[in-house]
Amino acid sequence: MAPAAAVSLPEPRPADLRMETVLAALSDPARLSIVRTLAATEGESRSCGSFGLAVSKSTASHHFRVLREAGIIRQHDEGRRRMTELRRGDLDTRFPGLLDSVVAGV
Repeated sequence: MAPAAAVSLPEPRPADLRMETVLAALSDPARLSIVRTLAATEGESRSCGSFGLAVSKSTASHHFRVLREAGIIRQHDEGRRRMTELRRGDLDTRFPGLLDSVVAGV
């Protein structure tokens, strides 16, 4: 039997990314930690449970949803796991240098 295809979750198109929405999403320390972790493992998808967040599962889900709806991350389901990756290309095209500054803490 073939494995189930990955199912992507809704996300904004690159042209619809808004600076104020991205900055608001990045203003929370837990969400900033998620983004910095993804930036450090560039090109890899990570399961939501692999971030070691010190929050409840429902709160972690909320943080991932905020980041996804802001267009910062992309998520897809692989079986029972939800995988997350950084939308670096889209962010760098729309807001050059923003992600590098945020990750560096500048």
